[in-house]
Amino acid sequence: MIKAVFTDLDKTLLKDNGTFSEANLNSMKMLKDNGIILIIATGRNILSAKKVLITEHPFEYLMFSSGAGFLNWQTKNIIYENHINKEDTKRAIEILLEYDVDFMVHDIIPENHKFRYWSHHSLPDFKRRIELYKEFAQPLKLKTSPIKSTQLLAILKQNDEKKFESIKNELSFLKVIRATSPLDNNSIWLEVFPKNISKGHSAIWLCKKLNIGLNEIVGIGNDFNDVDLLEITHQSFVVANAHKDLRQKYNVVASNEDDGFTEVVMKIKKK
Repeated sequence: MIKAVFTDLDKTLLKDNGTFSEANLNSMKMLKDNGIILIIATGRNILSAKKVLITEHPFEYLMFSSGAGFLNWQTKNIIYENHINKEDTKRAIEILLEYDVDFMVHDIIPENHKFRYWSHHSLPDFKRRIELYKEFAQPLKLKTSPIKSTQLLAILKQNDEKKFESIKNELSFLKVIRATSPLDNNSIWLEVFPKNISKGHSAIWLCKKLNIGLNEIVGIGNDFNDVDLLEITHQSFVVANAHKDLRQKYNVVASNEDDGFTEVVMKIKKK
């Protein structure tokens, strides 16, 4: 029996234009009516998530910043949070500087929508993100005292696979997650978190808190930052618009534009 569903948000639960389809909203309500807990697991921070989510949406928990924290969606209380300590943040900054990449260092939760940035190349995707969140962005000053952080985010070109792997190896003392840019849908986002953080690790934490077994949960995603989650859920699905490597590995349902989330809920209902 399924007791909880974890779903990615952008390009999985939401349509490409960032809205909910009527079918997916009805399916969310159906889960709630049947006592199945719905958790939205997103790479967005709380502030960004609130741009598309409202209190009335029928789900229980928001896993934000790729697992760095959990929010009880109805009470808006943060029930779980993590950060990178000063020493590891400093070391990560030094490594990213050595690799000559554009990157950002996000403040600790709940202020992790604020960040400091360092630009070598001013890649279009990097500049786009700076412009999008300019009221929360400021240049990184290297000579200031070390700071704690929720995450670091480096933006690489689409074909920088080798550079990504090299940086990941250098940052082995932290958790490095790959994501595809939600802004241009091409650039590689290299996201750096505390060692024990990912959507999968955080899902395990919540399941223990709620006394739910891993054999009682479903996962739905579309990108590489969902892999750690899909690896631990009993039933794992990707939408048809997911990266081809993920479509070859997990059960495929309809795209986000064609209500793949609802297709998964219907599969659960039939069992």
